[in-house]
Amino acid sequence: MSHTTAVLPSSDADALDAYSQAVIRAAERVGPSVASIIVEGRAARRRMQGVPDLRGAGSGVVIAPDGYVLTNNHVVQGAACLEVHLPDGRRMPAHPVGLDPHTDLAVLRVPVSGLPAAHLGDSAVLRVGQLVVAIGNPLGFQATVTAGVISALGRTLRAQTGRLIEGVIQTDAALNPGNSGGPLVDSQGMVIGINTAIIAFSQGICFAIPINTAKWVTSQLLREGRVRRAYLGVVGQTIELERGLLLRHRLPGRGGVWVAEIAPGSAAARAGLRPGDVLVRLGDTRIESADDLQRALGAQPPGILVVVGVLREGEEVRLDAVPDECPGRGAPAVVENV
Repeated sequence: MSHTTAVLPSSDADALDAYSQAVIRAAERVGPSVASIIVEGRAARRRMQGVPDLRGAGSGVVIAPDGYVLTNNHVVQGAACLEVHLPDGRRMPAHPVGLDPHTDLAVLRVPVSGLPAAHLGDSAVLRVGQLVVAIGNPLGFQATVTAGVISALGRTLRAQTGRLIEGVIQTDAALNPGNSGGPLVDSQGMVIGINTAIIAFSQGICFAIPINTAKWVTSQLLREGRVRRAYLGVVGQTIELERGLLLRHRLPGRGGVWVAEIAPGSAAARAGLRPGDVLVRLGDTRIESADDLQRALGAQPPGILVVVGVLREGEEVRLDAVPDECPGRGAPAVVENV
């Protein structure tokens, strides 16, 4: 009996080679800019108990030759000591320039110049099904490359502060603990996202912060050391409004935000909002849910007057509010960070 060896059609062989070349090109272009971030720190309680320093690791990407490194906030937050390891073997201390827990991004600075900086792309032009490559240091395995596709665009994740991160990229490029803060790149080696999270116990459901968000946050952190967002000072929940109220006040949609509490001294308190009010407008934006309110405040500069529309005892009342700057406060995350 004779045996024959299956031969791939030339078109299939060419496609496989093109795929391999795309991954190789991306990895070679961005790989020298991908850093390993070593984190050391200990909480006061652990120090009092004599417990040794905690040590962890994440990833980052050099975004400017003069020593700026972009990574995740959850990688570096609370660290007592940070060290950046580059693929060429150099190791150097780093300090945070600014942290933004609301988008899970952070910028570090190392005391050297002439670093190989990655090129940042445009996440607004991405397509579902597009080839992407993730580079990072999962589980301590430095300079690991994985490849996959963009599984979906426009996802939302909730940050550790409880705020929504919008426009998130979903990919099946494998991520593991230690990939956090590393780049997600396209076939041309342009950084199009910052790897940030996986769904616990899932297979191939991973997420990256879009690079356009990261560019905006980075510019704020470099200029002011923080990102300034508006804050009203209300605790509320999404409710469905009666159809009669919606028709009477010509409100599109179905919901509003029922105000449960007002923070003392807050912008909401100064404006005259009361517990029991239903918030339905912020400026020209219709508010149907707590997430709508968060988005609207994210686009509203603090310190600038805005008209807040609320339903109070069946009547729409308009109040002038001057939002404060949003404080940084934590809340449980709903996905597992990597």
